Amino acid sequence: MEQLGAALCLAVVKICWVCVIAATEYHLGLLKAKLAKYRAQLLEPSKSPAAKGEGFDVMKSGDARVALIGFPSVGKVSECLWSLCLQLGCPAKSVQLSILPFPFQYKGANIQLLDLPGIIEGAAQGKGRGRQVIAVARTADVVIMMLDATKGEVQRALLEKELESVGIRLNKSKPNIYFKPKKGGGISFNSTVTLTQCSEKLVQLILHEYKIFNAEVLFREDCSPDEFIDVIVGNRVYMPCLYVYNKIDQISMEEVDRLARRPHSVVISCGMKLNLDYLLEKLWEYLALTCIYTKKRGQRPDFTDAIILRKGASVEHVCHRIHRSLASQFKYALVWGTSTKYSPQRVGLTHMMEHEDVIQIVKK
Repeated sequence: MEQLGAALCLAVVKICWVCVIAATEYHLGLLKAKLAKYRAQLLEPSKSPAAKGEGFDVMKSGDARVALIGFPSVGKVSECLWSLCLQLGCPAKSVQLSILPFPFQYKGANIQLLDLPGIIEGAAQGKGRGRQVIAVARTADVVIMMLDATKGEVQRALLEKELESVGIRLNKSKPNIYFKPKKGGGISFNSTVTLTQCSEKLVQLILHEYKIFNAEVLFREDCSPDEFIDVIVGNRVYMPCLYVYNKIDQISMEEVDRLARRPHSVVISCGMKLNLDYLLEKLWEYLALTCIYTKKRGQRPDFTDAIILRKGASVEHVCHRIHRSLASQFKYALVWGTSTKYSPQRVGLTHMMEHEDVIQIVKK
């Protein structure tokens, strides 16, 4: 009997702990939803006339835009941009404490490099005009986060926090969650995978916090409450980021090796012009651009003027880039390059192109 009583007490304790843990998870999910909602309200720019001021705006040009962000002390402006531009043979320009576009060509693509003013802690709340700076960063295709290798991980953590608070998600993909508000019918919840971080009840509580009582929700992957909140809010920006550690000539080789092995990281020295070639190669990889060359019948390919598309582009994308009506007149295309089994290969509109392919389009 004593053993039975002890086992019963142990079972009751376990059940209580499970209930406490479950309640805590729901409570944390609700708190995260409340915090996300209140943070968004705090970060909304004031509509009063007194809040208006000079903003930052640079016309987007070229095939891709890269934004450099960092603290003022990392040598971001005076060293890295200057070294990159000199190495690429770009026209020399005076460097000012403002958003300065540096256009340059790399592998046939025109890339706009934006030098953003150094941001400080609290930039997301408007300190040091940080809100305007971060707003421009949201328009970039890739972010280069300039970090001082002599200051460890402090700068990286602070900058990630500032960008995270304004809805910029670095090196993350959009959560695979289908979400659609409805006019009635309540909340319809389904999942195609086993969920370990969210439950139907927690999803309903989070939706109720946002005053959403009718919606369709389908989880296609095991996402966290934070990721589900991002889907509800809907204004998050997901972009690749390169963490570039400058001043590696001032730290030990062991520390350089440790930083270089971190994911999405590149180590350089602008002062000594070390590893800049590798930085450009990684930048091209993160931009995920593809150069496509065209060829007219009976003529050699035109390698002087490439069509720049995103990786994963099809023949149809090439047609639309050449002329909006070309796809409707399309008969077939001949493609030379790594995307084909043999050259030339006759393909249709759905054929996927690869870097430096050559295409000849035949119309009806």
